[in-house]
Amino acid sequence: MPTVSLALGTHSYDVHVSNGALDSAGFFSTRARLGGRAALITDTNVYPQYGERVKRSLEDADYAVSVHVVDAGEKSKSLNVMNQVVEEMVSAGHDRTSFVVALGGGVVGDLAGFIASVYYRGIPYVQIPTSVMAQVDSSVGGKTALNLPSGKNLIGSFHQPRFVVADPTALLSLPERVLREGMAEMVKHAAIRRPKMLVILRQLADELPIGFSLSNIERLPSLIAENIEIKARIVEKDERETTGTRAFLNFGHTLGHGIEASVSYGDLLHGEVVSLGIRAALYLSRKLIGLPVHDEAEVLQTLSSLKLPLQLPRKVDPGTVLAHAMTDKKFRGGKIRFVLLKRLGEPVLSDAVTIDDLKEALSVLGTAPRIRKLH
Repeated sequence: MPTVSLALGTHSYDVHVSNGALDSAGFFSTRARLGGRAALITDTNVYPQYGERVKRSLEDADYAVSVHVVDAGEKSKSLNVMNQVVEEMVSAGHDRTSFVVALGGGVVGDLAGFIASVYYRGIPYVQIPTSVMAQVDSSVGGKTALNLPSGKNLIGSFHQPRFVVADPTALLSLPERVLREGMAEMVKHAAIRRPKMLVILRQLADELPIGFSLSNIERLPSLIAENIEIKARIVEKDERETTGTRAFLNFGHTLGHGIEASVSYGDLLHGEVVSLGIRAALYLSRKLIGLPVHDEAEVLQTLSSLKLPLQLPRKVDPGTVLAHAMTDKKFRGGKIRFVLLKRLGEPVLSDAVTIDDLKEALSVLGTAPRIRKLH
């Protein structure tokens, strides 16, 4: 079982990656010395697949478990849904000795983590991610968040989990589109820290969705653990985004979040807008700080291999995208902190990107990419 440890002082914890690890939720909870009752928060897609299995694991470890199921999708990351779940937890008798179990993708992890951070002024929680996006990215690092109508993740807190359990077999039930969009975060990790992983991702892309079949599921724990390792080492250096290092994880996300806020729910998935944001960031990196053309081409080829979008849909208004992007938390004092790449594996945080640069990048996104062949 690959295990990645995060050294965060009193907030340190382990991420356990193993096929079949869903059945170990109770064991790891006991080992983490969690007491009291467990509030299992999940969604309408995940609960029928894995909810009873995790609940049984917790009950076998002598925990009393209440189950709280929210609608699947981004709309559940809201104050209204948070209030609904909190009221259910109060009715179920949860107090400051209880803990939260987040079972699901990034939405459930963000929602459940935020609830844990404020319930009785903060109770423990654990992450059991069931999507690619959540396993390699959002379940690790302690960021929790809710959305507002004016923007994504504008309410949130830092609240580290007691442990994370990532079970790659949970990915077998995902639609192919969801598998692919989650891998945008893997491309991001490769671009900012581990360029050699781009080759592996292109090889895996050729096999999707077969690459996630039972016949070769054994190789996934090591790939997922490698991605978690990349994020863990960055989080250790900058847990609360005070030095700027953690901002490197926002590569591709600034315009990506603006695009996501500009379309109807479900039109584009999070990883799909990240893919678009990465293309824009690569263009600005080449224009402003000289990213080599070959490096840009390698990332674009990987995204294309994964069948992730690289051209902005015609119905998306660039002006609306820009307006949403300017509400992003990365804007400070009228300036934006934008992650660029000097070369593969070497990100830089720049405040030299102007509004005109962003407009130009969005204009480029409106055109079909010309992807150079790799040599």
